[in-house]
Amino acid sequence: MPEPRYGPSDARLSPRYTGVRTFARCPHVHDTEGVDVAVLGAPFDTGTSFRVGARFGPEAVRSGSTLLRPYNQNLRVETFSQSVVDWGDLDLTPGDIPRSLGQIADGLAPLLAAGVVPITIGGDHTIVLGELRAYAAAHGPVGLVLLDAHVDTGDEYYGQRYFHGTPFRRAVEEGLIDTARSLMAGIRGSTYDASEWDEARELGFEVIPCEQLRELSAAEYGERVRARATGGGGGGPMFLSFDIDVIDPGLAPGTGTPEPGGLLPHEALRFVRALAGIDFAGYDLVEVAPQLDGPAQPTALLAANVIYEFLGLNLLRSSAGS
Repeated sequence: MPEPRYGPSDARLSPRYTGVRTFARCPHVHDTEGVDVAVLGAPFDTGTSFRVGARFGPEAVRSGSTLLRPYNQNLRVETFSQSVVDWGDLDLTPGDIPRSLGQIADGLAPLLAAGVVPITIGGDHTIVLGELRAYAAAHGPVGLVLLDAHVDTGDEYYGQRYFHGTPFRRAVEEGLIDTARSLMAGIRGSTYDASEWDEARELGFEVIPCEQLRELSAAEYGERVRARATGGGGGGPMFLSFDIDVIDPGLAPGTGTPEPGGLLPHEALRFVRALAGIDFAGYDLVEVAPQLDGPAQPTALLAANVIYEFLGLNLLRSSAGS
């Protein structure tokens, strides 16, 4: 295998607390040549409904990534045997959701056209609609794997149709998601009415509430996702979206819509690793709001480690090297 063109600085030569903050200390590059994976920020929180601050999520997650090392013992992969860069942040427009969604789709398009796999750091979950527009334009409707406390399939909030509680309904309406190949898990908390989770199911999603997810082993969850991914439309690219509020807020307090009773960090990491071998075209991690985090930044640290697992999944995905 050829030596990857880009990768992190060697921490044995320069201390981890030095240098410009990029994800895992990978170089900031804005050229797709020789790039396998691009980590990029979408600093946007105009779509939030409660606590704001996720616009600062990309910066915090980058800072939380400085301790990441090259070898993933759990997935048994050399994480940076692929060429990984920090693409920087997309240019977005605070206060203007429709325009920002277009900017996200336009910003991802050249990466996807070049065969680069994007990992997007949010930002609130509204950003995923712009991402899905780009993926659908490149690949056709994608299957969605969602780890989240909320289904985010609402119709309107405060008279607004574009919001962090509505992106997956809008995505279904726009034909961006193949719901027959999609699964939402970790869902919990109070709802506006008795039908909220059932409405997501009526759109075609499989929904696993958090209480049921806890009863599954990581391997069982992985098999549920695989069965769903291949059993609906006959397979095709998938997209993995991880909302940090799937974690219990006692352990990841830095998020805008906290729901008690969530996953423990080690549970969530195992569920992510259980997805190894699935053909993910891209990934995102959203809703980190660092001003709500603890002084030791546990939310940002955990978020960075979830993205580290994404990098391992990318090496192990079914289409890698094909």
